[in-house]
Amino acid sequence: MKLVNIASLDPDITDTGRKGLSGASKIDREMWDEMHGDWVRFAADSHRAEVEFGLQTDEESVSPELGYGEDRLGERKIRVGQSFFRNTLLSAYDGRCCVTGLSNPHLLEASHIVPWQEDRDVRLNPRNGLLLSALHHKAFDAGLMSVEEDFTVLVCTSVRERVEDPFLATALSAYHGRSIQLPEKFRPAQDFLAHHRHRVFQGRH
Repeated sequence: MKLVNIASLDPDITDTGRKGLSGASKIDREMWDEMHGDWVRFAADSHRAEVEFGLQTDEESVSPELGYGEDRLGERKIRVGQSFFRNTLLSAYDGRCCVTGLSNPHLLEASHIVPWQEDRDVRLNPRNGLLLSALHHKAFDAGLMSVEEDFTVLVCTSVRERVEDPFLATALSAYHGRSIQLPEKFRPAQDFLAHHRHRVFQGRH
């Protein structure tokens, strides 16, 4: 019931005509505003709660001030908060690649629309993410594909013209113009998608 109370605050749900329950409290509204106002802190607080309940290890447990949403150097460089981002997208997209429908979790990756290194404030915002297969994540990051304003797949012309490469034709070009599967919650934000098309995508030529 608490989750359905919170659902009543989510425009992605209420815009479809559903209402949730009417018992959302002032604290629920404050939590909702805090979550959307600072995804980095919300991710850190969520992780600490999971650690306290024994649901996560303490590998990423740091305060926002000490680097949540940052790279940390150790034996290897990790993106602190990435597990929160990935788990949120896995839930939002029902564990399926939004382009192909692939559902094997070992082959799914949480892709940032605005690249990680460009804007710390949106690194952990799930509306800055797409759940993609490993191949399509790589193509998206390389600017070989993007997503149009109407949520259809955009594959750059140079890839679509590679008619001598049947794998590219099947794995990438075939999805050009198809609609992605939109999540019920945390739909990708239009301003983030526009940023990717204008700054990352290699273009139509």
